[in-house]
Amino acid sequence: MATAVVVGSGPNGLAAAVRLAQHGLAVTVLEGSDRVGGGTRTSELTLPGVLHDDCAAFHPTGVVSPFLASLDLERHGLRWRWPEIDLAHPLDDGRAGVLDRDMDRSVASLGKDAVSWRRLFAPLAADFGKIAEEVLQPVLHVPRHPVALARFGLDALKPATWIARRWKDEPARALFTGVAAHAFGRLDTPVSGSVGLMLTAAGHAAGWPVAEGGTQAIATALVRVLEDLGGTVRTSVTVTGLDELGTLLGEAPDLVLLDTAPDAAVGIVGDRLPPRVRRALGKYRYGPAVHKVDLAIDGDVPWTNEDCRRAGTVHLGGGAAEIAAAEAATVRGEMPTRPFVLVGQQYLADPSRSAGGVNPLWAYAHVPHGHPGDATDAVLAQIERFAPGFRDRVLAVHTRTAPQMAAYNPNYVGGDISAGANTARQIALRPRPALDPYALGVPGVYLCSSATPPGAGVHGMCGANAADSALSWLTGRRAPTATRRRDAPPPPHDER
Repeated sequence: MATAVVVGSGPNGLAAAVRLAQHGLAVTVLEGSDRVGGGTRTSELTLPGVLHDDCAAFHPTGVVSPFLASLDLERHGLRWRWPEIDLAHPLDDGRAGVLDRDMDRSVASLGKDAVSWRRLFAPLAADFGKIAEEVLQPVLHVPRHPVALARFGLDALKPATWIARRWKDEPARALFTGVAAHAFGRLDTPVSGSVGLMLTAAGHAAGWPVAEGGTQAIATALVRVLEDLGGTVRTSVTVTGLDELGTLLGEAPDLVLLDTAPDAAVGIVGDRLPPRVRRALGKYRYGPAVHKVDLAIDGDVPWTNEDCRRAGTVHLGGGAAEIAAAEAATVRGEMPTRPFVLVGQQYLADPSRSAGGVNPLWAYAHVPHGHPGDATDAVLAQIERFAPGFRDRVLAVHTRTAPQMAAYNPNYVGGDISAGANTARQIALRPRPALDPYALGVPGVYLCSSATPPGAGVHGMCGANAADSALSWLTGRRAPTATRRRDAPPPPHDER
């Protein structure tokens, strides 16, 4: 039986392990922390019984992921839960733009831009299953749905600021720009609108749900699937080099998949990396960071806007121009006075996270890469700006600075939870220009983290795609030369 080791138990590492186990490999996952999950952990960070997601919180790409959908995770305990409103973006004048599965509810919040918003997003939402199937693959592939992909791609190539100009009023402009800001970068550059289009269309098509009991439930369900397939997970095991794997397992594995940041992969693979691959990964860029704030609050947030009181996610950043300026500042290494802040009210959809009348509030601000300062006051000020009296409801606070986020999860280099800057080049060609972006140029060794296509998000597709690449190589290696499949890629050590 062929053997495989996956280093790292984030959602991509677990997805890769499941895919390999489905094909009959004996799979072992090695995790450095004492808990599986990576960015999909949930903890009691403030008060007993109050559950906070440590990082990933809302899952528009998870609920539409073709791979996760194929696993019947509900049978293994995962339950998706939706708030009454998926997302609200309040403004200083009391209005708010709303993103919701119900298109009519969304456009009703957008006034004079209702028709234009529907014209753009209704077709994308209707075709979202096809779009997701295309976008959640490596960039270089033969499209199965070329018309749907072209409809999405023509606008996705544009800067987010250009797309926002199609609307006349601030609720629509700010709503879209806030979603686009999930890219953690400048919003006036080519392709910067792609994340906003994808997540907005996903919101209309499937919503922004949470996992019942916390995001940890996603990792737990994936582990159960893996164990049903005969795979194993070992925690508190730190891997620093490939040679250690044979000692840990008793034999060298046939495949190694690394759910790590590129710089960690370079450290693990070491001198076996071809110089060309090492140079390319050395040029990989990381992006702005987050400063995470978790709060236990008495009751609910006293939002001025009523829609915000029913929304699972709330974006705080004012108007479109203010958001774009704040995001540009973080890219330059400057801390904005009013950073873009995401607030999560997961308990509205999932009351199991609360303890009596004490509710968890999840928040983070976009800050410069590696920002060493404490941005907690800036986060609280942004919430108070749109919810006067909020501070009086805070019972306990837990914070993680950008360096502390990196310590929590080494994949978050400098506090970058996207595992890489979402520049136009890296959106299209992460982690390096190659026909097979998962191969590291060493036979049987692959990268499967969010640094590979399709990028960040709890969808597992980076891991599933990397596993498919590894399996194709393994099949080709085992097949007689005369019968090797014509579509099998060449061995990865050719440095493609």
